Amino acid sequence: MSNAYFFVPEPSNEPILNYAPGSPERAELKAKLEELKSQQIEAPLIIGGKEVRSGKTAELRVPHDHSLKLGVYHKAGEKEVQMAVEAALEAQKTWANMPWEHRVSIFLKAAELLAGPWRATLNAATMLGQSKTVFQAEIDAACELIDFWRFNAYYLTQLMAEQPESAPGIWNRVEYRPLEGFVFAVTPFNFTSIAGNLPTAPAMVGCVSLWKPASSAVYSAYFITQLLKEAGLPDGVINFIPGSGGQVGNPVMGNPNLAGIHFTGSTAVFQDMWKTVGNNISGMKYYPRIVGETGGKDFIFAHNSADPEALLAATLRGAFEYQGQKCSAASRMYVPKSMWGEFSERLASEVKQIKMGDPLDFSNFMCAVIDKAAFTSITEYIDYARKSNEAEFLVGGNYDDSKGWFIEPTVIVTTNPRFKTMQEEIFGPVLTVYVYDDDKLDETLELCDTGSMYALTGAVFARDRQAIIKISDALRNTAGNFYINDKPTGAVVGQQPFGGGRASGTNDKAGSAMNLLRWMSARTIKETFTPPHNWRYPHMDAE
Repeated sequence: MSNAYFFVPEPSNEPILNYAPGSPERAELKAKLEELKSQQIEAPLIIGGKEVRSGKTAELRVPHDHSLKLGVYHKAGEKEVQMAVEAALEAQKTWANMPWEHRVSIFLKAAELLAGPWRATLNAATMLGQSKTVFQAEIDAACELIDFWRFNAYYLTQLMAEQPESAPGIWNRVEYRPLEGFVFAVTPFNFTSIAGNLPTAPAMVGCVSLWKPASSAVYSAYFITQLLKEAGLPDGVINFIPGSGGQVGNPVMGNPNLAGIHFTGSTAVFQDMWKTVGNNISGMKYYPRIVGETGGKDFIFAHNSADPEALLAATLRGAFEYQGQKCSAASRMYVPKSMWGEFSERLASEVKQIKMGDPLDFSNFMCAVIDKAAFTSITEYIDYARKSNEAEFLVGGNYDDSKGWFIEPTVIVTTNPRFKTMQEEIFGPVLTVYVYDDDKLDETLELCDTGSMYALTGAVFARDRQAIIKISDALRNTAGNFYINDKPTGAVVGQQPFGGGRASGTNDKAGSAMNLLRWMSARTIKETFTPPHNWRYPHMDAE
């Protein structure tokens, strides 16, 4: 047994490789892309460290090229869920009691593996399976996931170092225990890093997890399981159970050993899970910790003192990187009439220059949306705007699914600040602009504040400091991550802890100590060295 206090050195963010022509990382990634394209995998369930094949399979296909099949994956059902619960609870007996520094070492090793020999694999899998450009894959599947593992290890030591005051003759201390039961990690398609963080953050502090990745991102998720295995993660700590929401989620949510939910996904699904927990609570062993991030209707608010060039760059990147499929993507925009004329011309011109296609062509800025369901949902919003007399297209509005799920970057201008595409989450490359009168700033700020049920990210662009203060204060509750003269996307672990309020989630800030604390249960210990021997108090004595 170790008898020293170990402190994880403060990490720095993983450097982003540039993949410039002639660079070694470019050559390695290109080779890995060709290797993965040329083979098909059969991804099993992983329960208790064993590969389980349910026989119920679904295909893994490439969003930008329907004809390219990457393999199949096995889907879990009620039987496999029960197996996973049993395996997790069995693994918990040793995992929770493992010295914390050894648990941390596993994830620090995983970070090193990802920074080195696994980097090309995770990036290539994300580019192929989720149709990300090389840059979007690099900042996500490599850098952000590396940062999650390194910074969470650091935050864990900070949390445990926080101890209470002690009076003379008394030693007060707090120990941090993992939750009893298991944590259900439900991860989205759009960020490989989130997929890797949601089951591992609870595991790092000693919890055990059941991990259900998004069906459209099983490919990269499976490679994460293999990386963690190489890093030395014990069998059963994280159980990999892809499958449909009903077949997996229903038996998980009905299990009395459910101790927590770590979720990123749709608002409707999260609200249904919360409701199910409430309905089942009398039959549960614990009050489950519920942590969720559920989306946004993120905004850019421009003041008439804004730098138009900075605003333009932020608009294109914020709205259209990764096809707008980021919870933080700019989806609505408020621009003053005094700057709209010239700005709109520049915006239309620049958007027309965006190149879209296969991520293996490194010159592309955009690729395909994730699947047919997303394509259908997004294009329905485009068609709605096309038929409306309250909206017109500044640029874009076309789409094509003949080879892949391709939708042009689209800018809609509306005369109605409550227009459907100004209020509802679209999760695609569609930005709606409302042009406001310069002398109606206060009214427009109120429209922005009340224009959506979400409150995830937002940005203000202004050079007037008083305007920045005014707008920031007025929009205080509209975003958990707020940006001044920068796009509303791209939160960095260790720099901008991520999460929002209102219908955007519980704001438990992934990539921070706040999130880790949700997976721990504290026990306060008071030790008295010279306890009293008399039960009477001095005030009770006679005069």
